[in-house]
Amino acid sequence: MNISIVTVGKLKEKYLKQGIEEYVKRLSAYAKLEMIEVADEKAPEELSDLEMAQVKQKEGERLLAKISTDAHVIALAINGKMQSSEELADSLDKLATYGKSKIAFVIGGSLGLSDEVLQRANEQLSFSRMTFPHQLMRLILVEQIYRAFRINRGEPYHK
Repeated sequence: MNISIVTVGKLKEKYLKQGIEEYVKRLSAYAKLEMIEVADEKAPEELSDLEMAQVKQKEGERLLAKISTDAHVIALAINGKMQSSEELADSLDKLATYGKSKIAFVIGGSLGLSDEVLQRANEQLSFSRMTFPHQLMRLILVEQIYRAFRINRGEPYHK
């Protein structure tokens, strides 16, 4: 399985990079995982609704340009469907069973994802109704993908 995590912004925090690198290394036994970063749109702290929409649209265009046309797209969105780790594992297993070998998870910037990205998505996934920093979501997502593969193989890790 080929998994892409397409995300807005450069990851700067060393501790997050190290955690992600560890899970990417562990995942290499199960799948090919690629992290794709696109530039975030520079914007002032205070934005009007129109300016926020423009920022999300520009970031969305960059994200969509990096997503393969044949990829099954899962957008991380606060209003998406919540799943347990076991349900995510089952979803990934079903995608593989039905020939979806390219999966792209999409994480937006601090303002979220554009409508165009959400429309391109085959599904929307939420990890919580809480808001998390998008940089931290990369680590959480990679860990959950790793956990899913362990669950599907019946290997010890899941608690």
